[in-house]
Amino acid sequence: MGTTESSVVDTVRARPGLLFLALFGGLLLVDLAAKLAGVSVGPLGGSLSVGRLGSNLWNGVVIGLVIGLAGIGLSMTYSILSFANFSHGDLVSTGAFTGWGVAFVIAAFGDAPLRALATVRGAGSVTPGEIGAHILTTPVAVLLGLVTAFVVTALVALALDRLFYKPMRDRSGISLLIASIGVALVVRYLLQFVYGSSRRGVTATLDASNIVFGPLGLSINAHQLTLVVASIGLMLAMHFMLQRTKLGTAMRAMADNKDLALITGIPAERVVTATWLIGGGLAGASGYLYVLLRGTIQFDFGWLLLLLMFAAVILGGIGSVYGAIAGGIVIGVVFTTSTVWIPSDFNEAAVFAVMIAVLLVRPEGIFEGVSTA
Repeated sequence: MGTTESSVVDTVRARPGLLFLALFGGLLLVDLAAKLAGVSVGPLGGSLSVGRLGSNLWNGVVIGLVIGLAGIGLSMTYSILSFANFSHGDLVSTGAFTGWGVAFVIAAFGDAPLRALATVRGAGSVTPGEIGAHILTTPVAVLLGLVTAFVVTALVALALDRLFYKPMRDRSGISLLIASIGVALVVRYLLQFVYGSSRRGVTATLDASNIVFGPLGLSINAHQLTLVVASIGLMLAMHFMLQRTKLGTAMRAMADNKDLALITGIPAERVVTATWLIGGGLAGASGYLYVLLRGTIQFDFGWLLLLLMFAAVILGGIGSVYGAIAGGIVIGVVFTTSTVWIPSDFNEAAVFAVMIAVLLVRPEGIFEGVSTA
């Protein structure tokens, strides 16, 4: 037996879950190919068209980018501050509401009461469609709303740190985790008090904005393209900051070895401040973009997305920025394509099943280790 074959056998013996995962994945691929060919060989799901598969994959990537963008802040908080921040989901909601409040004010100033617009409530007889909040009809409003979501949420995240987390900086991660749950409740119900608890539509519908790719039958709308461009732009900016700036070098040093970073004179408090500002800003931007994609908003939607964010961070490798992005895309694709085999009510279960399966094979996650980059 050759060296390569021996190493493969040793790997399988050491991690029997790898063999099971490979076999199960192979069966799914065979079943998927059969469904595309119109042949039903498995007990789950029916026939599948190329158009539906393409649509599921595209929607999964789009959703995954949002989850990954939000997950970056979670990874940064864990790697530099060493605790899981359960208030992160409500920062996502904060960005969505503040950003869309500004977008509404700009898009429909003078056509409805200012308070109704700023709080993203039902503005009397003026509906979201009449306000026309759409990237093609009100691009300035939508883009300024995105900037507002980033800036306001960054400041809110920093304020929460100064009020609640900084006085507890020397305590254990469990204490900070419990405190973050309390902070999440405070932020969530402040949002409910200010913006209301009803779920309502936000964006306008513009059918002419759809781009249809004939061979695949895939329809992509302008808001999806906006989300993809904005998410990738923010991620590239994050990469540039981490790799090409002194702040990024300091953040990576703090994440890799905090004690050594302090000895070498890195300003720890400045790095912590930057962590909250950047992580909070990305969370707010992701919430704003998620509403742009879905078209509806509700005060607790960020909390409902929090488990998917944690799944992405854990799957990608706790503490890795790039792992959060990769994990988010995997989570998004599994979330949408799992409906090929199971009802949509169970797609979150499929997400966590895949996360557990991958971690059984690779416990450190896709990008492994606790590091910022």
